[in-house]
Amino acid sequence: MADRVTVIGWDGTPLTEAARAALGAATLVAGAPYQLAALELPRGAERMVLGSVELAARRIADHRGAAVVVAEGDPGFFGVVRTLRRPEFGLELEVLPAVSSVAAAFARAGMPWDDALVVSAHGRRLRRAANVCRANPKVAVLTAPGAGPTELALMLRDVHRTFVVCEALGTPEEEISVLTSERVPDHVWRDPNVVLVVGGHTRSSTEAAGWLAGRPVDFPGPVRGWALDAEAYAAHDRPAGVTTGAAPEPAEPDRAVGGPAALPPAARALALARLGPRPGDLLWSVGAGSGSLAVEAARFGAAVAAVEPDADACGQIAVNARRYGVEIEVVHGAAPEVLGELPEPDVVAVEHSGAEVVAACLARRPERMVAVPRTLPEAEEFRRAFAKAGYRAEGALVQGSTLLPPEEPVAGEGHTLTAAVPVLLLWGERRT
Repeated sequence: MADRVTVIGWDGTPLTEAARAALGAATLVAGAPYQLAALELPRGAERMVLGSVELAARRIADHRGAAVVVAEGDPGFFGVVRTLRRPEFGLELEVLPAVSSVAAAFARAGMPWDDALVVSAHGRRLRRAANVCRANPKVAVLTAPGAGPTELALMLRDVHRTFVVCEALGTPEEEISVLTSERVPDHVWRDPNVVLVVGGHTRSSTEAAGWLAGRPVDFPGPVRGWALDAEAYAAHDRPAGVTTGAAPEPAEPDRAVGGPAALPPAARALALARLGPRPGDLLWSVGAGSGSLAVEAARFGAAVAAVEPDADACGQIAVNARRYGVEIEVVHGAAPEVLGELPEPDVVAVEHSGAEVVAACLARRPERMVAVPRTLPEAEEFRRAFAKAGYRAEGALVQGSTLLPPEEPVAGEGHTLTAAVPVLLLWGERRT
C-alpha cells in the first residue's frame, strides 16, 4: 500500500504550498495528459495517465511510496475521491481541493448557482441529463467524450435553451461561448468542458438566497401535496369514467368545454403512484386535457411532454404549468401520429385514447405505463395490448366520493357523499 495518497484538485491556477509539497515528494503521479504535461513533476517519479480510476486505485494500492492523484477542480464533487475511497482499495486519502469546475463556470457566466442542478453525462447518462435540462431552468452538465455539448443540444432540439459552454477551464486555452441550443451542433468543442443550460420558465422571487441547494429560491412554494382537487386546475376537462357498454357515456354539458377526460384526484394519485415519475425521467401524458397529471408529474421532477389535440386545452396546460412553476413541453396534435417526433419516454400515461394509441406507446418500450379505458370492453383490449408487448398488467376500479357536511346541521343528520363516476385504471411494467 502507498505510504501516503494525496488527491490534488487543480483548476489551472498556481498550486497551494501544501499541494506543491505533496507533488514534490511523490514517487507516483496520476493525472490527465494535459495535467502531467503542465505541472512540474519530480524527476524520476512514475507517471500514470488517469483513465480508469479503478485501475489507478489498484496500482496505487500496490505502490510503495508517496502517490499523488491530480484531478480537475474539486475532486470530491463528481470526482475521483468516491472511487478511491472504496473499501476494497484500502487507501487513506488527503484531499486538497481547488475551485470546482461548476463553480468556475457559473463565475465566468456571472450567475448565482445555489438554485442550479448539477448532473453528470458520464457513463451513458446523457439522456437522463437531457431530461433534467428539459425539466429545470438552470442546470450544469459535466460532459464526457461522446456526451458533450453537441450531443446534449441534439437531444434538446425541440426545446429552446441557452447554452454556456466552458471549454478548458483554468488553462491558457480557456474559452467561454454563449449561444442558443440550435446553434451548438455547428461547432466543434474541446474536452474537458462544462455546459450550463439555462432557460424556460423561471419563478420570480424577492428572496436574496434560498435554503436548499439545487432548488428554486422560493422552494417549496405555496402548494403542498399532490392529487389536488379539480378546481386547482383550469377547467377544460370532462369527468372520466367507465361504463359497461361499447361506447363512453356522454359528458354533462355544464362540466365539459371540449377536451379529453380528466382523472379525478383519487385516480390521479394512483396513476402517479404506479408511474413513479422522478428526476431524469421523461413522461408522456397522452390526451392530457388541462394537464393536471402532467403538472403533478413535473412537480415530482420529471420532464413531461403533454400531447393534446385540442388547441384550447394546450393553452390551458401552459397556463397551469406557469401557475405551478414547472416546465412542460406542450405538443399540439393527435396520437399516434405525433408520437414519432417525441424523445423516448421512461413512463407513459394514456389518459384519453384508444387501443391503437396504447399499442403505439407500448412499442416505444417505456419502463412503466398507465392507461385509462373508457369501457370494460376497451379495458380488455388494453390488457391484451399490454400482454402482447410483454408487460405485466394489473388494474383497479377507483371511485372517490367527497364527504360533505349537511348545509344546516340538524340533530341526527350526518354527512353525505357526493356522487362519483368510477374510473378504471390499467398499468403495466416492462419485463426485463
